[in-house]
Amino acid sequence: MGEHTWAEWDPKVLRLSTGLGGGVGGTREELCGALSGGILAIGGLWGRQDPDTNDDEAYALCKEYRTRFLAEMGDTQCAPLRGAVEAPGGPGTCAPLVARAAGILMDVLNGSM
Repeated sequence: MGEHTWAEWDPKVLRLSTGLGGGVGGTREELCGALSGGILAIGGLWGRQDPDTNDDEAYALCKEYRTRFLAEMGDTQCAPLRGAVEAPGGPGTCAPLVARAAGILMDVLNGSM
């Protein structure tokens, strides 16, 4: 897992990604923040650095991550996922969902199927 993390990172990354939480600004209307965060991580590792860079690998990893996330979580949108979190007997917090999403991301980054 260590090869897929950054030893140091610019704190601006956190600032830039803040609005993605809660399905974009807490609205719960858009993409799950855990999925968005994984996409950002893939971009940070394999994203293009200029308009001429080939982004096929990053796109393939993002597509695989989304596919696996959807298969395991049952949705990619915040509202239904959050509904399950807040349902009676649910965990009450997105922390377990985020942990599962991080596990899926690590599997994708490690080439596991």
